[in-house]
Amino acid sequence: MRARRLILRLLAVAGLILAVLVLNTGRNVAGWVPLSDTPAERLAELSPDWRLIRPPGQGPHSAAVLLSGCDGVHDNMDRWARLFVAQGRAALIVNSHRPRALDRHQVWRAVCAGQVLTGAERAGDLAVALAALPGLGLRGDDVIVLGASHGGWTAMELMAQLADGDPPPGLTVWPEPPAQLAARVGRLMLLYPYCGFASRADADWPPGIGGLMLLAEDDRITDPAACRDMAADLAARGVPLKVAVIAGVDHGFDQRRRSVLSPLRFHAAATARAEAMMAAFASGSPDGL
Repeated sequence: MRARRLILRLLAVAGLILAVLVLNTGRNVAGWVPLSDTPAERLAELSPDWRLIRPPGQGPHSAAVLLSGCDGVHDNMDRWARLFVAQGRAALIVNSHRPRALDRHQVWRAVCAGQVLTGAERAGDLAVALAALPGLGLRGDDVIVLGASHGGWTAMELMAQLADGDPPPGLTVWPEPPAQLAARVGRLMLLYPYCGFASRADADWPPGIGGLMLLAEDDRITDPAACRDMAADLAARGVPLKVAVIAGVDHGFDQRRRSVLSPLRFHAAATARAEAMMAAFASGSPDGL
């Protein structure tokens, strides 16, 4: 009898946890955020953990804004920043995790599970960063936005939000008018982005903005087929988005540092191939694809 009561209690707790997760997922899909920031508040929260790497020479330089995956900023962000700096661009690495304490005690796993900080909500970080570039002494036009995984989802969500006109969830108002923010963006560079459930990026984007979506053929974390379908839908809407696939690699192939239990592995040859493709695209030449 005692064992039966214990089992019933455990089942009740499990049911309650499941209900909370379902409700929270529904909240995220609906885009409801209980607390909102003004653009000034979001800037004050994020900017102490930004990392800006400038190329040599007198500016103002063109810029690239980099957004990490759901596990936070790691070595691959430095690698991509160096690529842009070598091309004469300043690279701004936006850390969305540390200001929210999402880089502590494995809390980032809740981001990866879609329970905290969805791409739609994180898009407010990117909007604030784009608006802040001139204040950092950088050119505010022809900006390249690079997003890896969750960061790619974030970048695409912002494009849909700019076209729609409503500010990202969790941001009270736009830091600049949507058309002005959209005019800052030159192109997107999307590394194995998330394109699945809860993504609302498959919508109209501001005219002229496109980019390169680079997928991992054997991705076990995000679905390459879903991303190819999304890219096809966007292309049908007139979005100039190219798709390229790196064969024989898994999600996060360009990242060395990861959690101990992660099944993902760094792949040097694939990373070199991706760097060549991204460098060609960033320079304005599609020949490397």
